Amino acid sequence: MFRSRSKEEKAAPTAKVTTDLSKQPRDPQAPKGRPTPKRSVAQTQRRSVVASTGNRKEDAKRARERRRADLARQREALASGDERYLPARDKGPVRRFVRDFVDSRFAIAEFFLPLAVVILVLSMVRVSNIQNIALLLWLGVIIMIVIDSIGIWIRLRKQLAERFPDEPKRGAIAYGLMRTLQMRRLRLPKPQVKRGERP
Repeated sequence: MFRSRSKEEKAAPTAKVTTDLSKQPRDPQAPKGRPTPKRSVAQTQRRSVVASTGNRKEDAKRARERRRADLARQREALASGDERYLPARDKGPVRRFVRDFVDSRFAIAEFFLPLAVVILVLSMVRVSNIQNIALLLWLGVIIMIVIDSIGIWIRLRKQLAERFPDEPKRGAIAYGLMRTLQMRRLRLPKPQVKRGERP
């Protein structure tokens, strides 16, 4: 009458409780036990699940075609300036403003390549006076590029601080200075403003 319960009787209610708990929906605020995947990773996984046909060669062919189409879209965007398909380094209003700021001005750095070819040819001439002139030209061009780049850096930093006070601007000035080193015709994305037209 006053005997203790058996082990089986004690175990039965706990087993019932654990099965009931497993059937209950998980609290949305509870941690799920793994980190949330990045959007790019999730999209890649989703594409691979949807696009998989079971045939490895066919899947690889589809992936190549998809990559080719993405690259073609990106090339068109670089030529037209379409923000949707630009590479990540060129996207955003800050980068667009930096491109327009650089493209609306003359920069000495953009003439570096043609000047370098001329100076190189002059330095090959076996006349000591011409070789001395070529050396002075090298120094002059480098000094002018450095001074011009410092001026662009100061003006661009001021403009970015005024126009985009809350936007992240990391790497934007370096992006602009690298763009000045390219000849205007060869710049990608293509310039969208004319010389002298302020952004």
